[in-house]
Amino acid sequence: MHRHTLRQALFPLLLLSTASAGATGIAVQVQDAAGKVLPDTIIYVEPETGPTTGRAPATAEIEQKGLKFVPLVSVVQTGAKIFFPNNDKVRHHIYSFSPAHKFDQKLYSGQSATPQIFDKAGTVVLGCNIHDKMVAYVKVVDTPYFAKTDGAGAARIELPAGGKYVVKAWHYNTVGGATPEQVLTVKAGDALATAVFKLPMKPPAADDAASSTL
Repeated sequence: MHRHTLRQALFPLLLLSTASAGATGIAVQVQDAAGKVLPDTIIYVEPETGPTTGRAPATAEIEQKGLKFVPLVSVVQTGAKIFFPNNDKVRHHIYSFSPAHKFDQKLYSGQSATPQIFDKAGTVVLGCNIHDKMVAYVKVVDTPYFAKTDGAGAARIELPAGGKYVVKAWHYNTVGGATPEQVLTVKAGDALATAVFKLPMKPPAADDAASSTL
């Protein structure tokens, strides 16, 4: 990596670390192989040894709006309940064939459908039987310590104590579903520990490539 590119990658991390002196946690920057930042990457953290403890699973929401799932990518802790409000004027029939959570939500309209409990770790791909282009991804993780990268490819996760942690990065479009990991030593009350991930990405789909040229 060239020095200029490296500085670009590390600059958001330096800002986070400087602004968070006295915090306990990590700051992560994610890029593709060409150095382009990657929003919507799931970052999750587990202790290197021993079970993960912490908060009870929080609820989440994935709405249907404009014939799309919003958000495209979600992350929840194992056991979390997700609501699926339909804010379109048409009916939807959402489903998943993923082993981590198979379900079939029959045609419905209005504000809400029966919530689903995601009780197994893994990746869940959502679709709609009526609108084939609708897709969304849910990453279910066995830890309460997770985040999704923002538009700058950056994420920050606060942790309850110092120690060694395994940090994992997942993006729905990586080659072979790669989920690289790093072990970081986090010091309590110190500047945030930092990590940079570079993920190998699949070429954009034909529809994505066409829309980017419009």
